[in-house]
Amino acid sequence: MPALRWQLNFIDLRMTSSVTKVHNVVFVLGPPGCGKGTQCARIQKDLGFIHLSAGDLLRAERQREGSQYGALIEEHIKNGTIVPVEITCKLLENAMNASPSAKGFLIDGFPRNQDNLDGWVREMGTKAKVHFVLYLSCPEDVSTSRCLHRGQGRTDDNEESLRKRIQTYHNQTLPIIQHYEALNLVREVPSIETPDKASCRSFFS
Repeated sequence: MPALRWQLNFIDLRMTSSVTKVHNVVFVLGPPGCGKGTQCARIQKDLGFIHLSAGDLLRAERQREGSQYGALIEEHIKNGTIVPVEITCKLLENAMNASPSAKGFLIDGFPRNQDNLDGWVREMGTKAKVHFVLYLSCPEDVSTSRCLHRGQGRTDDNEESLRKRIQTYHNQTLPIIQHYEALNLVREVPSIETPDKASCRSFFS
């Protein structure tokens, strides 16, 4: 299937807003199956941060009737590759602007590569402040087993797509974690077992 072409026309993604607040952001990163969604749900419940999953936002946009980006997003999700950063940033910005009084936002699964990071700085650098990166580390065999057995019906939880996602994580996302680690902005929580709530809570005090 030839690569789908896309144009930077965000008419259907934009929302009119006069919000000037700088949003508080924590990036939540880790390999597939490390428990990002589970941990974010707990932090949201206990500490009042709003959980925004970049993947969930993209999947919702893919399914939205009339979306001009649905087929493009579908192709990237099935191939385990990364959706153009401008689309992801706009979806994240819209979601944050929809909750202007929020204490902060947990952004799960983003930035996933250098292009994501550069796009975030370009698109959101004056609109959001990244306080730190919550890194959920997990051995590859554990994360693979979790993905194949979690039964969520996701099109990217098959063995071939999962292999590509793990390769993408090692080649492209780990360097982003290392970038923030060099800035002393990484807070690591081993997730071979379900992380204890207290181990994450201390980072938000």
